[in-house]
Amino acid sequence: MALKDKQFEQLFKEHFTGLCTFAVKIVRDTDTAKEIAHDVFINLWEKRETISPEKPIKSYLYTSVHNRCLNYIRDNRKFEKDEQAMERLAQNYTEPTNEQIDEAELESRVATAINRLPGKCREIFVLSRYEDLKYSEIAERLGIAVKTVEAQMSKALRLLRDYLKDYMGLIILFYRIVKGMQDFGCI
Repeated sequence: MALKDKQFEQLFKEHFTGLCTFAVKIVRDTDTAKEIAHDVFINLWEKRETISPEKPIKSYLYTSVHNRCLNYIRDNRKFEKDEQAMERLAQNYTEPTNEQIDEAELESRVATAINRLPGKCREIFVLSRYEDLKYSEIAERLGIAVKTVEAQMSKALRLLRDYLKDYMGLIILFYRIVKGMQDFGCI
């Protein structure tokens, strides 16, 4: 079953702003971030006949944006060699704060770690953590047992802990900050 026009439009409305925000944190340029997000949706539109609307598309979108951002950074480093371009960069450069660097690096590492999870394990993790589905809802959607969902989530969390062990301090710090903001009604 292919992705329908209305479903595509709904995906765009739900995720475009979030994807742009995510991309800005990596490429540090709003126009470039919007362009990258647009390109990802164009690519999704071109592949709509082969994409099942039942599959978790959100993780695909964020992974695609992440990869395109990295490609953009790589390609621009390669071609920004003339003196005037370097001067423009130097004039417009503002030192990012440690918090911005840490947050962007952490988000990048987490996205990479999630992408490294085995297919079904990643799908279940994304449904649970990003789509806020309960284990029973995931089991029903995927046609598997709740115990299988539990086992796959345990595996995903174990693998993510292993992949992100060098960043656990930052993860705990960001969790506490977000939790504190939620407790005080900021979020």
